[in-house]
Amino acid sequence: MERREFLKSAAFTALASTLVHEARGAAAGMPYRTLGRTGEKVSLVGLGGHHIGRKYVSEQEGIRIIRTGLDSGVNFLDNCWDYNDGESERRMGLALKDGYRQKAFLMTKLDGRTAKSAQEQLEQSLQRLQTDHIDLIQIHEVIRMDDPERVFAPGGSLEYLEKARKEGKVRYIGFTGHKSPEIHLHMIETAEKHHYTFDTVQMPLNPLDAHFDSFAAKVVPVARKHNMGILAMKPMGDGLVLKTNTVTPVECLRYAMHLPVSVVITGCDSMHILQQALDTAKDFHVMDEAELNSILKKTETVALNGQFELYKTSHNFDGTFHNPQWLG
Repeated sequence: MERREFLKSAAFTALASTLVHEARGAAAGMPYRTLGRTGEKVSLVGLGGHHIGRKYVSEQEGIRIIRTGLDSGVNFLDNCWDYNDGESERRMGLALKDGYRQKAFLMTKLDGRTAKSAQEQLEQSLQRLQTDHIDLIQIHEVIRMDDPERVFAPGGSLEYLEKARKEGKVRYIGFTGHKSPEIHLHMIETAEKHHYTFDTVQMPLNPLDAHFDSFAAKVVPVARKHNMGILAMKPMGDGLVLKTNTVTPVECLRYAMHLPVSVVITGCDSMHILQQALDTAKDFHVMDEAELNSILKKTETVALNGQFELYKTSHNFDGTFHNPQWLG
């Protein structure tokens, strides 16, 4: 896609007035945006859960990152049932003790495609996170064209999640994926056929995505049409975007924040990286066309064929491909 065409695409329409209003409304601190049809206010930057559970990050440091983020105005927390064999949720549960749970809009994800597996995984997440409810539960890794049919089938995961919502265990329901915009669109279309609308949708949004099989160009406009909360993930592609030596971490964050998203989720494995994310969010202003065009121009060549977006073009990031038993 040509840069000019992308800049004029539906993903960028009606941005300025909305984003400036919401960002400036919290000029003294963390900007907040509305999480789509839920009406919830969430911080412009959200903290990813995977990084705090990695082996090179100590438990104490992981807890410190989460609590410092919450004390600094972040309220959106991301996690997943399968992250680091549950260690990420366990550490986040520890971080949310002593009154910190009340500061957080807590999201986690599950892999189960059956009601039974979804129930088992949600119960484990509630236990690890030491909470009686999840604010947002998301169906993780919708990366196969038949995932939507499995989710909506009788006895599928959505059947249980709606039951859990009625029981007060979850408040909102969404889905995630990193493989293909077409699969995301198929999930939304399948939901429509069942007279259903997901509250949120999560996808990788970074400068490389603009040039190759773009979620920003293809999925974001459709999600906006349905008033779904749009969650940006992989603003740096788990470091792969930075390996192109074309853009800086701050440029990656600013690019994602410029899009019409509710929150930009970024992984922080140190206090330095956390502070970088906090500063970028608090200093956010809408990019003009020249600044945006500069970022897209710098990344155009390296983005060809998805060679640095391996979550789209390989199975390297597909946890449920390597562990199909998680699907149930």
